[in-house]
Amino acid sequence: MAEILLSLTIIGVVAAITLPSLTGNINERTWNTQRKALYARFSQAIALMPALNGYGTLTEDENHSVTADTAAETFVTEGLSKVLKINNICDADHLADCGVISSITNMTGSPVIMPKSLVALNDKFNFTSSNHDGYIHGYSVIDSKAAAFETQNGESIVVYYNPMCTTDIGVVNNWHYLQQSMCADFVYDLNGSKGPNTVGKDIGFITALYPSDSVVVSIAPVGVRSQVKQYDIGKACTALNPDSRPINYDEGAALFVNKNLIGNIPTDLNTWTSTVATATHAWWISPAMGYREKYNKNTAVYTYCIRRN
Repeated sequence: MAEILLSLTIIGVVAAITLPSLTGNINERTWNTQRKALYARFSQAIALMPALNGYGTLTEDENHSVTADTAAETFVTEGLSKVLKINNICDADHLADCGVISSITNMTGSPVIMPKSLVALNDKFNFTSSNHDGYIHGYSVIDSKAAAFETQNGESIVVYYNPMCTTDIGVVNNWHYLQQSMCADFVYDLNGSKGPNTVGKDIGFITALYPSDSVVVSIAPVGVRSQVKQYDIGKACTALNPDSRPINYDEGAALFVNKNLIGNIPTDLNTWTSTVATATHAWWISPAMGYREKYNKNTAVYTYCIRRN
């Protein structure tokens, strides 16, 4: 009997040690599968829409106060719901009715209140001026309220929408601003309030760019590799994490749009993309501020590495 009790005790201790790890691994695999399936559904749905801009009403008065805003909700009801199976639609004041929780945890472990508007998602959408290298920069997008919906698979999705998005990304003093190209950003929760409600686990984002011939990207940031030249970025990211890759031209926009959900992006960070502009220059972006420019590939700057969902 003593031997049996001892054996059961050992089994219990081993189970207590290994069970959380096994459960975590199972959750990670489940989330990875769900993320890929959700991204595939969104990519297919967006491709079926003739254009992503122009839905709803979004106007402001001479004092830049929004006087009418049906943009995001109309985008879902009149546009997205025609190409994607949706169960329930909620406005910004009733996000919880679509299973959206009030607070999430970003990738650095900090709490983030679920934004209820485009500017609350990223205040650089109201980036009207900034003194940089002696120039005044900026590009402003009218703020719009968020909307939310639930899918038939049980995901809760919050939508941040720019009805005036365009392929022209707003060149100001040679700086190309990303705000104008973002049409819709979708922050998803794979399992509602069940937890852990953390970006990179059950919570993530999908970004749709350009009104026609739209590009849909979904990324999971891995980290920053410091001071490398553009042509070395592939090796630098692989050294940081074997599964990571440098961002491309459009993934840089998603990195910028969702900077607060990611967390810990320094305001002075400039990062290479993998997209080459000319034989001597490639594109780099400021994921914290929202602009990008062609830069000499021989210059050593930071590189942000990601995994693609």
